[in-house]
Amino acid sequence: MRRPWVMAIALGAMLAATAGCGSSDDSDTGSSANPSAEKFVIYSARDKAVTDYVVEQFTSKNPEYKGKVEVLNMGAQEVLERVRAEKANPQASVWWGGTQQGLATAATENLLEAWQPSFAGKMDARYKDAQGRWHGEILLPEVIMYNNKALSPEEAPKDWDDLVDPKWKDKIIIRDVAASGTMRSIYSSMIQRLSADGSNPQPGYDWLRKLDTNTVEYAANPADLYLKMSREQGVLSAWNLQDVLLQADKKMPFGYVMPASGAPVLVDGVAAVKGGNTAAAQKFLEFLFDDSLRATLAKDYFQIPAVEISEKPEWLANLGLKPMDVDWDVIGKNETAWINHWNAEIKDKG
Repeated sequence: MRRPWVMAIALGAMLAATAGCGSSDDSDTGSSANPSAEKFVIYSARDKAVTDYVVEQFTSKNPEYKGKVEVLNMGAQEVLERVRAEKANPQASVWWGGTQQGLATAATENLLEAWQPSFAGKMDARYKDAQGRWHGEILLPEVIMYNNKALSPEEAPKDWDDLVDPKWKDKIIIRDVAASGTMRSIYSSMIQRLSADGSNPQPGYDWLRKLDTNTVEYAANPADLYLKMSREQGVLSAWNLQDVLLQADKKMPFGYVMPASGAPVLVDGVAAVKGGNTAAAQKFLEFLFDDSLRATLAKDYFQIPAVEISEKPEWLANLGLKPMDVDWDVIGKNETAWINHWNAEIKDKG
């Protein structure tokens, strides 16, 4: 029979060994056991004020991410091109802010992670990918933007065709189209409304040539557009409603017109980039669809959420949105060819 003190020593040694193994595992594999706490990168076409606010809220609720979230703000088309170029070695984990066409393209190119988030069940099937590779975050009506110090609401154009009236020659500034998901969608909508199935884009090209004649400049980026519009280097543009309202809220001299024939309404969405930090991406995207956050973004940042929220702000409840009848499937099939043609044959040639 073993003596009690011998058994006690043996038991103590076993406990020490077990404790030692436990502490070693925690220190050696803590980061791999919780990959969501690792640094991750977001490519975003959202306004920097929005991304700064959301990331601050996210890291406040999830302090393990403090200093571990990097956001690179760029155009939606630039995000697609960058994610595509980095396919073999993904640098981003989250794509935050992309057109339905761009996200669908990325999905077919196997650039996005398929998953089923908790908010997917609350979302209209029109606003998400059937395989869960992307989900709509907000709806973006495309409207006519004007400098409201230079033009009164009565003087501003009332519909898209008013923009090609010769009286607006050299009065229009357009965000450079090829790099902008917003502008690609607006221009493609102008073509598709004149060719329902997309088989004859020529009437749309002719319309865009007239618009080019009236365009004094193509701004390199949104900040450049806002600056030149505020200085009245041009007094009209076509842009998304949310950004017009955001800039007006910052005391920029901008107003908007809801076009009489309707506004193209983009589904602007989000996705987890395949090969990125998937756990962190999914955690961030789940947070992004929190009801209270969505309500705040609607109230303070003029977002129209793609999911129902418990309380709509007054501006949204009274918006009076008139959507244009746009076939995004037709646009998705033709956008690249149409915009390439515009870039090569129409831009700066009117």
